[in-house]
Amino acid sequence: MTYSIIGSGNVGASLAKQFARSGIAVNIANTRGPESITALAEELGSKVFPVTLQDALKADVVILAVPFRAHTAVAGGLTNWSGKVVVDAMNTYGVSPEELKGQASTDVVASAFPGAKLVKTLNQLPAKLLAKDPAESGGRRVMFVSSNDQGAEASIAELVGELGFAPVSLGKINEGGALIGMGGPLILQNFIKQ
Repeated sequence: MTYSIIGSGNVGASLAKQFARSGIAVNIANTRGPESITALAEELGSKVFPVTLQDALKADVVILAVPFRAHTAVAGGLTNWSGKVVVDAMNTYGVSPEELKGQASTDVVASAFPGAKLVKTLNQLPAKLLAKDPAESGGRRVMFVSSNDQGAEASIAELVGELGFAPVSLGKINEGGALIGMGGPLILQNFIKQ
């Protein structure tokens, strides 16, 4: 499997750090171009590759680490998302419930990526904590995973485990996604699984 992180801000850089620490190759892209993230990639080592946004979208798994409203611009980068897994690692800071039209934020994201298999994860921790080694107090930091596609959920849960976290399934998006979305009881919670 190939992986790309879209976004090089606090969350994107934290995720890239976890890929590098785990020895898993990952592309990273933003709208400013690969030159703007060369220093980050050099700092993190030989497993992090700065690429163009278009090249990043060729990965099997595309991780969205951009401000919520920017997901539509990313989605417009491909006309066909079939066969791809899109990981929603975004939160809806500053997005009103009216803008979501009563839907879970990941359902809104899913509508922008027709044909993709969507997984909600990697969004529940503050970026500074997300960047730290997930091993803590003799256990591993929990990372919740939710999807309407069991196969995509299983493959991303495996990735989450390879990144050092303890993946915990929360079921379908409308159930689990609500628990780790903004205002949900599990957002910004640092649980340790022994």
